[in-house]
Amino acid sequence: MSLPYSCVLVSGGCGFVGSNLIRMILHLWPSVRVVNVDGLTYAGTKASLADIETNPRYHFVEGRVENSESVAAVMAAERPDAVIHLAAETHFPRSVRDPATFVTTNIVGTQVLLHAAHRAGVIRFLYASTDEAYGPTPESSVFTEDAPFNPSNPFAASKAAGDLLAQAYSRTYDLDVVITRATNTYGPYQNPEKLLPLAILNALDKEPVPIYGDGRHERDWLHVEDHCRALCEVLLRGRSRAAYNIAGRCVRTNLHVVRAVLTRLGESHSLIQHVDERQGHDRRYAVSGERLATELGWTPTRDFDDGLDETVDWYLSHTGWCRRAREGSYPDDYREDYGMELGGPRETQEPR
Repeated sequence: MSLPYSCVLVSGGCGFVGSNLIRMILHLWPSVRVVNVDGLTYAGTKASLADIETNPRYHFVEGRVENSESVAAVMAAERPDAVIHLAAETHFPRSVRDPATFVTTNIVGTQVLLHAAHRAGVIRFLYASTDEAYGPTPESSVFTEDAPFNPSNPFAASKAAGDLLAQAYSRTYDLDVVITRATNTYGPYQNPEKLLPLAILNALDKEPVPIYGDGRHERDWLHVEDHCRALCEVLLRGRSRAAYNIAGRCVRTNLHVVRAVLTRLGESHSLIQHVDERQGHDRRYAVSGERLATELGWTPTRDFDDGLDETVDWYLSHTGWCRRAREGSYPDDYREDYGMELGGPRETQEPR
């Protein structure tokens, strides 16, 4: 089915999901032009889209979404028909020590982009929220899209606030808004501050792999290819003002995933090092994906074991990208997150 838009603006397109999504849009819809607005923070790099930077249907604009003047200028110059808003601060330990940045980017930035889209006459606005907005999920249950928000940490609260702002703009200004709330996404081009790439890269260097608490926190793992396919379906056919959970239907504990990585790399599980639990770290997330399946026919297609194999292989074959991603402030942030040095001496601790 053809996309009824000639130009799609993607915010945060140099990030993990954004870079994968832009490639998918350009591949699926040969007549669509994509404008990527990204502030190029630690989690976003132009290197993630180096293979398409000369594509005549792709245009990059450096800018932060909370800057109303630059956002308005992009809207006026590019005249997008649709917006997919992915730009966000996403690493919850960062939000614990620096909540103000999350409020600025995730709340103020969302409001600025929503208002600019409304004033520019954008046809459809897709806001990418998160399953963490619902808060911790009780055992043996899942949250539907109608569940109340109950965020536990500043990251989740900032995304929930953006979600509510998007809903409010749809009602107050009659902006055609659709919302997605995805589960724990993994795959290529993910910043190594996240658990899976961190485990891969640390294991390759025979560094300890830190894991919060006992590591038995449950997450629903979703391959980025499935995530992007769901975003495209919602953009194309989602019901206006509706929210759609994107469920991976693959619940695994963090400890299980780290052990699987170490096994694939032939490394001992003794590399796992448990560190103090982080404040606001929810024990379990689980959502229902029935609305997306029933209304749009979307279900995840990527097998977790195959997806994990491919992800490990990707990081093994992209050492230059990985090295650059761990430069700059990464060692300092790593120390703040885990209370340990990257590259320093280690004391192994058996998983418990």
